[in-house]
Amino acid sequence: MLAHGLLALLFAGALCAAPSELTDAFQNLKDAVSKNDPALVKKLGGETLTLARQTIATPDPADAAELEAVKKDKAFAREVESYAEYAIYATAVKAEAAVTVDLLATLERLSPKSKYMGEGYSAYFAALQKTGAGAKIPDIAEAALKNHPDQEDLLLIMADHALGVHKQTPLAGSYAERLLAAMARHSRPEAMSAADWERKRSLAFSRAYWIAGLAHGEKGEYFQCNKDFRAALPYIKDNPQMLAAAFFYLGVSNYHLGRAAMNRAQILEGAKYSDQCAAIPGAYQRQAWTNAHLMKSEAERMVARK
Repeated sequence: MLAHGLLALLFAGALCAAPSELTDAFQNLKDAVSKNDPALVKKLGGETLTLARQTIATPDPADAAELEAVKKDKAFAREVESYAEYAIYATAVKAEAAVTVDLLATLERLSPKSKYMGEGYSAYFAALQKTGAGAKIPDIAEAALKNHPDQEDLLLIMADHALGVHKQTPLAGSYAERLLAAMARHSRPEAMSAADWERKRSLAFSRAYWIAGLAHGEKGEYFQCNKDFRAALPYIKDNPQMLAAAFFYLGVSNYHLGRAAMNRAQILEGAKYSDQCAAIPGAYQRQAWTNAHLMKSEAERMVARK
């Protein structure tokens, strides 16, 4: 994120060469940001983006001397374009919910691929919930993924939506796998506190590992199911309903993996997970109790055959 002091250094050498209209627009937008005037930032931000993009789109002249000046103008215009996007984003995330929605919707319309839009979706969705427009979030997230295919908030929303609303477990699992890959690549954003980043990581990993495990479990992909649900356990230890599904599929997966390898210890581990599932009231309880007894019986027969 560009700080105002750094912006001054970036632009100091280019101001004299830049088109005066763009220079004035940039300065006026900076003033609006410093005054924390959302309506003016919205207006001037859009106007500044238009001017910057007009400069960027200027055809290059044939004359070498003129070309050098145009290149400097375009370099300045690209920096102004980035600042205008930042100005709308920075004003939005510290505003009241209705203003946040308005400004980030504006930024999304003007610059859908902006990195600041990518950083702003968390605040955008929280503001939509506060203003009673939460029902719009899945459609916004689905469209936004075309421009930000590995944005964590978008992938988490789509994974949950596919699973909870459409009951499309394979699709949910695909989003969850993409979320896990994105989280592995990304580090804490500069503007986010360590505590907030840790909360975001915990939520993302708890849901992504759990949903991915569920998808693999339903398809009988026992190795991946076992791996994902084991990874989920530290994150979901205080959520009985999520634990019930995890224990159920861990039981089934370890039973099948142990049976394929003639590994009695792993079959008994499956029985252990099944017992843990059977101790949690809910949809998995009865079948888990039956599974545990069958697994223990098979483990006993393995001893008798030796």
